[in-house]
Amino acid sequence: MEKINRHLMPSQEPEVRRNNFKEVALGYTDEIAYAEAQRCLNCKNPQCVQGCPVNVNIPGFISKIKEKDLDGAATILEQDNNLAAICGRVCPQERQCESLCIRGKLEGPVAIGNLERYVADYALNNITSNIKSDEFKDRKVAVIGSGPASLTCAANLAMKGVKVTVYEALHKAGGVLVYGIPEFRLPKDLVQKVIDRVTALGVDIKLNVVVGKSIYIDELLEENDAVFIGTGAGLPQFLRCEGENLAGVYSANEYLTRVNLMKAYDKSSITPVKRGKKVVVVGAGNVAMDAARTAVRLGGEVHLVYRRSRQEMPARAEEIHHAEEEGVIFDILTNPIRIFGENGNVTGMTCVKMELGEPDASGRRSPIPVEGSEFDIQADQVIVALGTSPNPIIKNSYPALKFTPKGTIEADAETGETNIKNLYAGGDAQTGAATVILAMGAGKRAAKAMLDSFTK
Repeated sequence: MEKINRHLMPSQEPEVRRNNFKEVALGYTDEIAYAEAQRCLNCKNPQCVQGCPVNVNIPGFISKIKEKDLDGAATILEQDNNLAAICGRVCPQERQCESLCIRGKLEGPVAIGNLERYVADYALNNITSNIKSDEFKDRKVAVIGSGPASLTCAANLAMKGVKVTVYEALHKAGGVLVYGIPEFRLPKDLVQKVIDRVTALGVDIKLNVVVGKSIYIDELLEENDAVFIGTGAGLPQFLRCEGENLAGVYSANEYLTRVNLMKAYDKSSITPVKRGKKVVVVGAGNVAMDAARTAVRLGGEVHLVYRRSRQEMPARAEEIHHAEEEGVIFDILTNPIRIFGENGNVTGMTCVKMELGEPDASGRRSPIPVEGSEFDIQADQVIVALGTSPNPIIKNSYPALKFTPKGTIEADAETGETNIKNLYAGGDAQTGAATVILAMGAGKRAAKAMLDSFTK
């Protein structure tokens, strides 16, 4: 096997991008994409496909790139992935498809995610037709939420002729894709193009409708053949420490929603956000990196506080790397114990240094406080990014539905069907906060299960 180095993604320079909200990754050129595609060995037993939660035919679409047949590549890609332009940008390919690539044992795996983005962007800009049948034109399905699980479920059903109505609580469709992921990682005009392709299939999206308040699940079950719950996990977790109610303390959810959905980075926005000069972000997942990199762009000196070591950081390696390039300061093995302030405003955080002990239930080594190591970090803004859980509106409004002790919906792992007949669930509402591609996989499985039930 000839050694061919992986082709890097062209990107904005750190000193430039830290001052704007434009997309960091610039995308492959035709020449780079063609050269990278040559690295694919077209394995007879492609393990990369097994690593993809939606089982995209990866060697198939890459082979079409080699032939310079981008229409063919797009057709193969979109057979299994309706949100490929999004997945190519935000999915953790390094832990999924690319982690199983044979090339990875030599000089680095094929850049599957970058090639997926390349083909999907081509399709968005050049292909307008959608493959659709009228097989189930007499069937109706309601979908609650409009994030990745819901959009995937809706699109897969609509392609088979099902009349799908999506109910979204916010004033804009897209769920976490529009309120949670920053513009510099996922441009919102691109998300809108993807949503437009879904509505072009005949999907009707109703905005500003809170299921459990404006309309109820019982009503939706009476009016439809099936209902899918894809409401995500938008309820933030907090530190539960002294000072958390001071002005200037945000959950990452609120902070990113203000900036991403309400465009608070634009000084003319009607929804403001504090522009911190000294910012502390607590956490080390992708959301924490998003918040930290956003705060940098709003002019802050940003410290990211994490109680474990760099090796345990759950964020994508690419996001960690980009955050460091952009000037985020990592305070690892550091745990916040209280937030302090003056006149009701945050002025800093007291932390303690940690050391790693024995592994906990998740396999990560448990952090232990170092005695006498307390110190203060000055801050006029604190952003807490410690994870999220499902909003309890559905649980409180529909007690017949079974939930886990963590507040997630109990549903069959293969079909997504809940304890209520014809009521399905998937994505973060079922699993807790996870990745876009895992949510999509759940939406795809639920759509298939519904279609199968319609034929019985």
